[in-house]
Amino acid sequence: MSLLSEIREQPDRIKSLLFSQRKTVERIAAEIQKHGVQYVFLAARGTSDNAGRYANYLLGAVNGLPLALATPSLFTYYKRPPQLKNALVVGVSQSGKSPDIVSVLEEGRKQGCLTLAVTNEPNSPLAQTADFVFDVQAGAERAVAATKTYTAELAAVAMLSAALGANRKMWDELKKVPGWMKEALKQDDFIAQAAQRYRYMDQTVALGRGFNYATAFEWALKLKELTYIIAEPYSSADFAHGPIAMVESGYPVLAVASKGKVFASMLTMLKRLREEISAELVVISNDKKALSLAQTPLTIPAETPEWLSPLVNILPAQLFAYRLTLAKGYNTEQPRSIRKVTETK
Repeated sequence: MSLLSEIREQPDRIKSLLFSQRKTVERIAAEIQKHGVQYVFLAARGTSDNAGRYANYLLGAVNGLPLALATPSLFTYYKRPPQLKNALVVGVSQSGKSPDIVSVLEEGRKQGCLTLAVTNEPNSPLAQTADFVFDVQAGAERAVAATKTYTAELAAVAMLSAALGANRKMWDELKKVPGWMKEALKQDDFIAQAAQRYRYMDQTVALGRGFNYATAFEWALKLKELTYIIAEPYSSADFAHGPIAMVESGYPVLAVASKGKVFASMLTMLKRLREEISAELVVISNDKKALSLAQTPLTIPAETPEWLSPLVNILPAQLFAYRLTLAKGYNTEQPRSIRKVTETK
């Protein structure tokens, strides 16, 4: 039961991280400001890549920092790294062992850039390469499917954003995240029952936009890893530009629709899917209008701000993937064909 226990650990892990690493992240933020960083160049794979998608929105929207997601093959196979002048080069990796991510930071240092490792292994090759290390302190993660390391990486990004802006309101809201996460986890019994409805599902799409574009990708990834479903993530905007044609009556659509700047566009999409196409909707939201459109509504606390909603929304998504795995009769701890640590070049 390590996967379920790790899902349940997350509120306490985030609470501890906020307390123990605030001074560290404030020191890192001060150095970033001294170096005149103009943009962020971030390398990651898998689940960590989804944390990078969150950083793309948050650091841009709050801190005015453009973020580019690295293409590690340019550094390894092609040997043609881009010019990284004035970049903060960031590697995000649970294990810190993947050679391609390490190579991006090595090149960043070679070009005189400030480098930062965000990892659960502070003694890893990635951490040893970086100028600064943010230890996400998620503890040993035994289940193959990452859960608590993902939310810890999200929290690290959120803390960095708050520290860069010296924003007291952001820190105050961050302190409330563990409580909101605990509330979201209370739906486990409901999700366990609801999962039976989808036990024969073999394909789906996951929709999100803005900060929760990352959540759609991570939800789809967990379903692929654990249930072997063909689960494709989309921005709701991109989905309208063609892929919506695959949806017919009864087709399952997963959606993350938190209140905020992009909520109106998400609600319009959900209404179209339900009222015009009769799609089967699983919706994570803190808004009653969105939840009322779903056959399976999954709620998060109403007061959760949009910028922090990915840390909370992913918990019911993780539980959904876990419970659906059991409903399908698969092994939640050892998915086929994958390992806990994947080292790519």
